[in-house]
Amino acid sequence: MSDLSRADILLHIIDITGSLDANGNTVESGSHDPYKDIMFLEDEINLWFKGIIEREDWEKFSRRVIKGRNELIEALYQRLSGLSIKKNDIEKSIEKSNLDGKPISEWDKAELNIFSKFLREISKPIIIIANKIDKEIGIKKMDELKKKYKKKIIPCSALAELILRKYNKEGIIKYMPGDTDFIIIKKKNLKENELETLEKIREKLLQGIGGTGVQKTLNYAVFSLLNQITVYPVANLNTLSDKDGNVLPDVFLIRKGIKLREFIREKIHTDLAKHFIYGMEVKSKMKLGENYFLKDNDVIKIFSAK
Repeated sequence: MSDLSRADILLHIIDITGSLDANGNTVESGSHDPYKDIMFLEDEINLWFKGIIEREDWEKFSRRVIKGRNELIEALYQRLSGLSIKKNDIEKSIEKSNLDGKPISEWDKAELNIFSKFLREISKPIIIIANKIDKEIGIKKMDELKKKYKKKIIPCSALAELILRKYNKEGIIKYMPGDTDFIIIKKKNLKENELETLEKIREKLLQGIGGTGVQKTLNYAVFSLLNQITVYPVANLNTLSDKDGNVLPDVFLIRKGIKLREFIREKIHTDLAKHFIYGMEVKSKMKLGENYFLKDNDVIKIFSAK
């Protein structure tokens, strides 16, 4: 569980074909219900959260805390310091649990369970990835799962992604992760069964569901749930390169809502931020002040006094 404490998002990869039981043993295809795997893991992690919140000294802690909302949030923040949880997560969880204004000393067991559940869902959401969707039984089991599990499920085939990346690396096809098609460059290097496999991947996955699901999962995690954006700082406005001529050499994943000078100070260099004059957005050639809110895919040059 220690690895989970540092994570912002959890990716739960399930075997959508139902060919593995709860212990990872191979069983008859379709005989195991992946919904049980989802519920088991979520319940375990929610209980882990509750255990960290409650501990052995809960009565003493709940009596000691608390005069007012801010003090409650601060006390819980300190108690949960090992889980990389933000104060805002705690505040949202209290509100969602309908516990706002109720003294923590009066929370009963059920309310503590609810708070722990919402806190985990808000601070460490779980994305369900339905692997092996390319198998014949995959779509059928996926439809069954959607009737029970109402949150987002991303269909995926890790094997198909592996195959496409392998052939791309060998120069046999041209494929970029996330693409909805590929180009065969060296058809003569492929056997008939390999061509058939590639065509199945194209029809069932790339055209059928818009990809293998691997890149879609990463994009959803980073850009939708974590609200990250990409920013490209460059030294040369015309060539979009650094001082050594490398085109778009760096890309930074940063939180949405960050200001330009704040970005420079946190991600590039404090001295550059200290001597900041202005920035320039390369595409529009617009001058940017220190309080400019960076946007996704901004390409910027920074001008400073040094």
